[in-house]
Amino acid sequence: MFEARFQSFEDRTEPAAGAARIAALRAELSRRGLDGWIVPHADRHLGEYLAPGDERLAWLTGFTGSAGVAVVLMDSAVIFTDGRYQIQMREQVDTTVFATEHIIERPLDAWLKSNLRDGLRLGYDPWLHSQDGAEKLAKACASAGAMLIATEPNPIDTIWTDRPPPPLAPVVVHDVRFAGVPAASKLQQVQEEIVRLRADVLVVSDPAAIAWTFNIRGHDVPHTPIAHAFATVPKSGRPTLYIDGRKLSDPVRRYLEELTDICEPQAFTPTLAALSATPATVRLDDASAVDALARIVSAAGGRVSRGSDPISDLKGVKNPVEIAGAEAAQRRDGAAVTRFLAFLDREAPRGQLTEIDAVAALESFRRETGVLKDISFPTIAGSGPDGAIVHYRVTRRSNRLITPGDLLLIDSGAQYEDGTTDITRTIAVGTPTEEMRERFTRVLQGHIAIACAVFPEGTTGAQLDTLARLRLWAAGLDFDHGTGHGVGSYLSVHEGPARISKLGTAVLKRGMLLSNEPGYYKAGAYGIRVENLVLVVEGPLPADAERPLNAFKTLTLAPIDRRLIERRHLSETEITWVDTYHAEVARELGPLLDSQTRSWLEDATRPLAD
Repeated sequence: MFEARFQSFEDRTEPAAGAARIAALRAELSRRGLDGWIVPHADRHLGEYLAPGDERLAWLTGFTGSAGVAVVLMDSAVIFTDGRYQIQMREQVDTTVFATEHIIERPLDAWLKSNLRDGLRLGYDPWLHSQDGAEKLAKACASAGAMLIATEPNPIDTIWTDRPPPPLAPVVVHDVRFAGVPAASKLQQVQEEIVRLRADVLVVSDPAAIAWTFNIRGHDVPHTPIAHAFATVPKSGRPTLYIDGRKLSDPVRRYLEELTDICEPQAFTPTLAALSATPATVRLDDASAVDALARIVSAAGGRVSRGSDPISDLKGVKNPVEIAGAEAAQRRDGAAVTRFLAFLDREAPRGQLTEIDAVAALESFRRETGVLKDISFPTIAGSGPDGAIVHYRVTRRSNRLITPGDLLLIDSGAQYEDGTTDITRTIAVGTPTEEMRERFTRVLQGHIAIACAVFPEGTTGAQLDTLARLRLWAAGLDFDHGTGHGVGSYLSVHEGPARISKLGTAVLKRGMLLSNEPGYYKAGAYGIRVENLVLVVEGPLPADAERPLNAFKTLTLAPIDRRLIERRHLSETEITWVDTYHAEVARELGPLLDSQTRSWLEDATRPLAD
């Protein structure tokens, strides 16, 4: 009945191949005089989502999560990931070949200090590690008496004989009616920031920053509309864009040539060396600039200026057109999600729907908007115990029926030209247990605490993160991921610099769009998460206030399952928030729905007292 066009359910892992591939890698390392190799989940832009030819970690280990790193020594191998992927890692990796570690509980550098031996030569690809990351690795190696050796080309590329070629998806112009500001004006802003930073040239290594700056989009990685490229922007004069010309149609090339010089990618490193040799101060982004770039600048006599890419801050604060687009996208997407929730409420209790059916149905409702460009990440549809896998990806092998008594956690998003969406709902199929209701309510209380937060200018996400956890902590519970991440404008669904987490050091500024998504996960049983997107706005200002205040405006519109809310545990303020939110959902989405779905929505958004 429904189909998914933007997501595959094939099991891409090959854990059985791990032993042979490790043996081939060790043979290649031995030939090069190396005793080990580090394999990160990374590309030359340190992106979260990778093109197929950059999936070295998945090819070697079988692990397909979006965060991880492996170390292969001659007599051992280990793979690390964070709390989101611990279950997935152990299911996808041959644990007779790889030991598994939690990278927060036992960081990579600590493991290296304990497991490397005096004189050992550990290789790494400087195009796949940040400068800071490479320095930490080198320090860890040195403390064990080992050496970290920068090595090119990557030995995995040598043994991966059927490695997919680089992507060549066409670049398109992102119309200013969605972007809000012409690219020429953005470039002027960027150059003003370069002057402020006392740099001579900025290397733009994040493809999302390039997309924002030049008002272009691409499709070189799944679900994020970026084109792989580098750019150099001097403090004055024309920038240069280094991009494979096969991605540029004649109209797109003419558009770009009005803004920038265009060169093929192979010209990037010699040009960067020549720029550095003047000598120049070259700004490199801590988040996306690889160690190889710093090495090129330093070797040519230039000075590396380390810090955040100023484009990251400019891009993170949405302009009025982008904000209006985000609101329109959330409204449109909310109607599609509500149609899905109504469908699920009718069909799931029969016990015939699978997780794949749910993913396909939700995508189909989004496609019916007529303006869907892509999903913003692979939909997470975890029923029962699969919901406890934080970043679960259903495959034909793992697919299970959604049955009465389950909780279904469905985390999904869409890419529209006017905005990127990300929403999670947890749905009771049949009658939930008292424990499910109690824990869902605690998660919801954390969500409400963030949604209602009022905070002074200068506040960071780390200062707010605790609000989402207090009710869970009171019961001895927690969740092993951040509370929120920044979201792009028809760009990455996970966008820096803003986030709400223990590590969220960026200041939250008006115009930033973030997720609000506390959760709880009971291994082997169920998962709970409630996620809306929120916009940082001006907060209410008391008459005697001494500082400007900010607050969050919730943009996502879709009902929260009332059957999982234990009303007696909520304060009056929390009850008011739920009822007010549901009244807004009904008011905004009702006119966009057919009569049957509108009737369902009216019931789903009734006040909690009813």
